[in-house]
Amino acid sequence: MNFYEIDSFDKYQDAYRTSVEQPSAFWDNIAQNFHWHTLWNKTLEWDFDGPNIKWFQGGTLNITENAIDRHLAEHGEDVAVIWEPNNPHEKAVKLTYRELSAEVNRFANVLKARGIGKGDRVAIYMPMIPELTIGVLACARIGAVHSVVFAGFSAHALADRINDSQCKAVLTSDGMFRGNKSLAVKETVDEALASCTSVETVVVVQRDEREVTMVDGRDVWYHEACVGESDVCPAEVMDAEDLLVILYTSGSTGKPKGVVHTCGGYMVYAGYSFKNVFQYERGDVYWCTADVGWITGHSYIIYGPLLNGATTVMFEGVPTFPDAGRFWQVVDKHRVNQFYTAPTAIRALMAMGDEWVNDADLHSLKVIGSVGEPINAEAWYWYHEKVGRGRCPIVDTWWQTETGGHMISGLGDLSPQRATFAGLPLPGVQPVLLDSDGQEIAGDGVEGYLCIKHPWPSMLRTTYGDHERCKNTYFSHYNGYYFTGDGARREDGMYRIIGRVDDVINVSGHRFGTAEIENAINSSSVVTESAVVGYPHDIKGQGIYAYVILEGEGHDHDQVRREIVATLVEEIGPIAKPDVIQIVPGLPKTRSGKIMRRILRKVAEGDTSNLGDTSTLLDPSVVDVIKADAEKLQV
Repeated sequence: MNFYEIDSFDKYQDAYRTSVEQPSAFWDNIAQNFHWHTLWNKTLEWDFDGPNIKWFQGGTLNITENAIDRHLAEHGEDVAVIWEPNNPHEKAVKLTYRELSAEVNRFANVLKARGIGKGDRVAIYMPMIPELTIGVLACARIGAVHSVVFAGFSAHALADRINDSQCKAVLTSDGMFRGNKSLAVKETVDEALASCTSVETVVVVQRDEREVTMVDGRDVWYHEACVGESDVCPAEVMDAEDLLVILYTSGSTGKPKGVVHTCGGYMVYAGYSFKNVFQYERGDVYWCTADVGWITGHSYIIYGPLLNGATTVMFEGVPTFPDAGRFWQVVDKHRVNQFYTAPTAIRALMAMGDEWVNDADLHSLKVIGSVGEPINAEAWYWYHEKVGRGRCPIVDTWWQTETGGHMISGLGDLSPQRATFAGLPLPGVQPVLLDSDGQEIAGDGVEGYLCIKHPWPSMLRTTYGDHERCKNTYFSHYNGYYFTGDGARREDGMYRIIGRVDDVINVSGHRFGTAEIENAINSSSVVTESAVVGYPHDIKGQGIYAYVILEGEGHDHDQVRREIVATLVEEIGPIAKPDVIQIVPGLPKTRSGKIMRRILRKVAEGDTSNLGDTSTLLDPSVVDVIKADAEKLQV
């Protein structure tokens, strides 16, 4: 039986059982649905202590041959990418697989002409325009490792990522449109590169035609560089475990982690999970509203859809421009069949009123999805009834940058769904709940730490340049398990994600380590110390609440808050701005100096009636002052 296409719940159960009992045979079955230059001689080698995970050893391939070339003979005229621009009055762009192939090959030759080849790292910092997808695929075509950085990050954050992976080139644009704004992009890159020594080439796409500074010998316009280049570029043959992508994600320490995914396993899992979670059928039009700067855009805008010969929509704009009906207008315009967005967007559109969604047809929709954070019940029911018209299943996907693809989710309308529950694990995924002693918790109606006890093909292999950090972050909490950092509840075999159990805040689906934000705040000359926690936010899921101690007295608190916000925007980006900054005389610390974040979270949540035992604190009285000041802020 070929398990690549699951078309019934019975087949899901058969696939899942086989994937647990015979994991190597199961993944052999799935991987054979792709084109390989050389078949593998060993399906899986692993230990979680190293960690050391290798899939499809001896196998060679190029992911772009699977995402583009193999579709050309029979489906070359099928639309691969629909680009919907920020301004609805600007014409959408449609690229067939044949046209996409030509553009990718042409730009791959541009990169090669600039001395970029297998193993070189290329940073991509640009808006959601077709050249972003072309750039990602061109890197993969020649074996270069792409590292996409969300174009909302600051120059400082971009420089950190370029320096960490020693990128040889940067692909960017002059500017970008976002809603009714035109924003600088190349200017940010120039600022970042002032502190980077590894970059030899900057390729600039013309988007808003603003004036930019071009550095002789380093900078080149995309459209000029492509002139005269061939649209034929042989694909670099890659080993299954060669690097494909470095994608940076925040952790519980200040420095972002460069999560590494490799060619073979990532390809197999991205293609397989996309096909089955969205129940994609040839001819469907699929739209994920994410940005390629995040893993969602990698796996489920570019690679997953294209590996299945799908039509994937790229959206440059925002959900409320020029009005709050934009998402639904785009769905109707392109007759979208599968729609995938974040709870933050759903809640924001709920708040705008039902008339915007009620005015749309939406008859084309078959499956709607949620990604980035757990979706609350109110948003789930609104999404189901108003957008899905009560007939479309919701695939509430749980996964991470580090997992590379969906781990727990419904499969279209084949599997049971329940509001706020991600659902059942995908075949090949073996989740467990552990107690604080690392013992597996059996049964239903139980809660614990969510861990995975067996590898899957698209899991991270390392954190770039720091394998020990990978081990300490994901594999050292519980021996023999991958630790997700999430708590979960299991009922009827289905999983509900409760939230992070480490010092990571999930803001609109974007993860930030508390230490990363605190380090930036503490760089202010008037700040002695800070502590950051997440708290429930009606739109963003979690907001950022910062407690800040100032040096000395007599400071203008409002001015200090403005300076802190400006620092965070400069160091990380606008998405890291705190929702609340509370100036405090001290922090609740134990006698050993540990900050009691539990108390700070309770205060941020407005739940100060039961803060638990504070007698072990070095100075219990500081809690009363923090509580009283928080009430004045009326959060």
